[in-house]
Amino acid sequence: MQLMAATLLSRASRFLLPALDIVLPPRCLACRSVVDGQGQLCAACWRQLTFLDDPMCAICGFPFAYEQGPDALCGSCVREAPEFAAARAALRYDEASRGLILALKHGDRTDLAPSLGRWLTRAGAALLEGADVLVPVPLHRRRLFARRYNQAALVAEALGRASGLELVPDLLRRKRSTPPQGGLSRSARFRNLEGAIVLPAESRPAVQGRTVVLVDDVMTTGATVRTCSQVLLRGGAREVRVLTVARVVRPNSDPI
Repeated sequence: MQLMAATLLSRASRFLLPALDIVLPPRCLACRSVVDGQGQLCAACWRQLTFLDDPMCAICGFPFAYEQGPDALCGSCVREAPEFAAARAALRYDEASRGLILALKHGDRTDLAPSLGRWLTRAGAALLEGADVLVPVPLHRRRLFARRYNQAALVAEALGRASGLELVPDLLRRKRSTPPQGGLSRSARFRNLEGAIVLPAESRPAVQGRTVVLVDDVMTTGATVRTCSQVLLRGGAREVRVLTVARVVRPNSDPI
């Protein structure tokens, strides 16, 4: 009976969705011009985005201008290896991607999360392989109450649907409200996060001996994901990998 109902619903959707697109044409995620399908960008907005791909740092995913070998590391990772095993991002954080990120983060554009999650699924395919659990970077309860959603958790939810990995949206907690990281120096960002993020004792069994994929919207200096990685590893995680929708590449990028 359930199979029959699912089949009828699938058949009905093939007729209903095109009809809905006629009444409410799908719009570009960025400029809102009419596009062919839901969750798409128009050609002009697509061309403005910079998707990150090889060659890049084997650990943090910082893009290189030319091929330097499969295990090449950026200067930052050579000087100080991060706590996470690897990090990847779908997009370069620039003027084009900034509008999408901030619309999701501050503009109630939760409809962006599924598309951003799909892009990140492709960019982070190697890191998702063999992983056990998805964990978003947490918001403090006051900020979560004001915003009504955690943008990192929405992207992680899309990743979970695409990859089949377990999602634990509230595994990490931000016990202390911290000032926004935007505009702070690298060292100030680390100081700002000292003792702010914790793994409650009751949540530790969920990461014991497991490979955790930490999810966030943007990586700037790496202070937030490194702090979260430290907490997860101290809590018993076997390995932490990081996926962010975008990452800052230029030192003088716009603050987040």
